[in-house]
Amino acid sequence: MTVTSDKTSSLSSFQATQARLETAIDTLGYSQEMFELLKEPIRVITVRIPVRMDNGKTQVFTGFRSQHNDAVGPTKGGVRFHPSVSEDEVKSLSLWMSLKCGIADLPYGGGKGGIICDPRQMSFRELEQLSRGYVRMISQIVGPTKDIPAPDVYTNSQIMAWMMDEYSRIREFDSPGFITGKPLMLGGSHGRETATAKGVLVCIEEAVSVLNKKIENARVIIQGFGNAGSYIAKFLYDKGAAVVGISDVLGALYNPDGLSIPDLSDQRDSFGMVTNQFKNTITNEELLEKECDILIPAAISNQITARNADCIQAKVVVEAANGPTTPEATDILTKKDVLLIPDVLASSGGVIVSYFEWVQNNQGYYWSEEEVEQNLHRKMVQSFHKVHETSTRYKTDMRTASYIAGTRKMAEAALFRGWV
Repeated sequence: MTVTSDKTSSLSSFQATQARLETAIDTLGYSQEMFELLKEPIRVITVRIPVRMDNGKTQVFTGFRSQHNDAVGPTKGGVRFHPSVSEDEVKSLSLWMSLKCGIADLPYGGGKGGIICDPRQMSFRELEQLSRGYVRMISQIVGPTKDIPAPDVYTNSQIMAWMMDEYSRIREFDSPGFITGKPLMLGGSHGRETATAKGVLVCIEEAVSVLNKKIENARVIIQGFGNAGSYIAKFLYDKGAAVVGISDVLGALYNPDGLSIPDLSDQRDSFGMVTNQFKNTITNEELLEKECDILIPAAISNQITARNADCIQAKVVVEAANGPTTPEATDILTKKDVLLIPDVLASSGGVIVSYFEWVQNNQGYYWSEEEVEQNLHRKMVQSFHKVHETSTRYKTDMRTASYIAGTRKMAEAALFRGWV
């Protein structure tokens, strides 16, 4: 393994995001004042949430909500429950969400929220109280025309239902458009659960088409076997790809002849764990460096770095996770002629279908699953080619191109509003 220094050790994820944003703004010819406006969220709130635990003691949790920019429209973004949540993380994620919305041409700015907790160690009742407490603390700055939350890491449709119910109680009217990712019977949309995975699939299909290749028999490695990763594996398996590697937080499975994805899907638990049922596992780090045609990081951030980028053997890397590749690793992969599909493009299926859900809530008219899938496919194809054409036009990598394409709409909206 070639070992090189990685500048991200001294740069936070948010600082690295800001640096690439500045490059995009400069490339588009906007002023330094525009960068000053967009480099930080317009609003970040930190809240403290007391919860009476099952043991009778009160535990106080810290939560955040970041609203990056609302020049285009209300902010939009998920809420994650995770021990590693931090203010810098939600700020960075809210900026990325602004870029996703810009690329997909949605009438939103980016938002993001999170609570520092480990939901795997909490009871159903404790999670409900935490969910409701979070909404009470942020209720004044969120709403259908202000900021619309959604599921994210370790949150799901049940948590969204609790949050919607709490918000409706506070406002004293039913408000399904306050939040997306809800159960169908509470105003949720068909296709929301698989939206991110199907968006990734469209990006893979368009990427292999650009390279004049096919998905059939392509060897694929997927790091992460949670909601997105497991569905991506299923869709690719059904398309005839050989999924040769998958992983979860405990380890990884690799078989150069392909894995039986239906069997693994049946064995995974609600947190996406499956490798604990096998003996011959390898590490996540080892899996990333295995031979394959398509590598899909669908787990956590900073997995491909300057330390291992030279060892990546895939010709296509598709980021289903947020920030899995550092800036230095992006440069290394680009020099190796690897086609990297960045997270703000590849993982935008979730926010696109969340937008569809919000539209349906506002109209009071609900679409069929076929309508949702057709509209998602159309949006993802348009988004992919917008970024790919931007990459060609500016002779830059797909990540920088995605920042350029994603920044343009909110920058123009800010100009029209007279903010800059």
